[in-house]
Amino acid sequence: MALRLAFDVYGTLVDPMGMADLLKQDAGDQAEAVSSLWREKQLEFSFRKGLMRAYEDFGVCTRQALRYAMATHKLDLAGDREDELMTAYLSLPAFDDALPTLKALNGSYPLFAFSNGSYPALEKVLGHNDLLDQFEGLVSVDDIKSFKPDPAVYAYARRATGAWDEPLCLVSSNAWDVIGARAAGLKAVWVQRDSEKVFEDWGIEPSAVIKSLSDLPETLKHL
Repeated sequence: MALRLAFDVYGTLVDPMGMADLLKQDAGDQAEAVSSLWREKQLEFSFRKGLMRAYEDFGVCTRQALRYAMATHKLDLAGDREDELMTAYLSLPAFDDALPTLKALNGSYPLFAFSNGSYPALEKVLGHNDLLDQFEGLVSVDDIKSFKPDPAVYAYARRATGAWDEPLCLVSSNAWDVIGARAAGLKAVWVQRDSEKVFEDWGIEPSAVIKSLSDLPETLKHL
């Protein structure tokens, strides 16, 4: 059976912390801390909206999280500058290993991008980094109005990628995403980009752990 690959986007293919440099003009030496809190709250807000069945697309979560991060650090942000940063978020930089790995896998596996992001956002950020053409298709949670790690989202990904009787493997740097996928019956490879990161002990293990996407082609041979 042909293994299908579903790549998480934010944190796996593109780097949300790439916003830290842009935030220096707004947050100075607090830019790294603001960027980190922005990302943390972006995820938390999406989780909460999913649980509340109060879906708003990921861009809304991102904007609300930016406001929270700035306010927490007692920083002001004018409306036009907020819009600029939100636009810049659509051009987050790709990790150096993303495009070479996708090119190495293309033709051997059906590749899909699978994200909490909306289709327009995915098309822009992946297109900006020349990643879009590497995928057979995009899968967005916007289709079912919920967020990872809702089991319904992973079930939808199986349908959307055509993985009915074939295995589907998530590739993600987010441990919570890997746990969600495994709990829903998918294979999942954890990309441990930060060696200091600890995988949560939930009694659910990733199918494999790699340090870089460049290790993925060889790892998949033994999955």
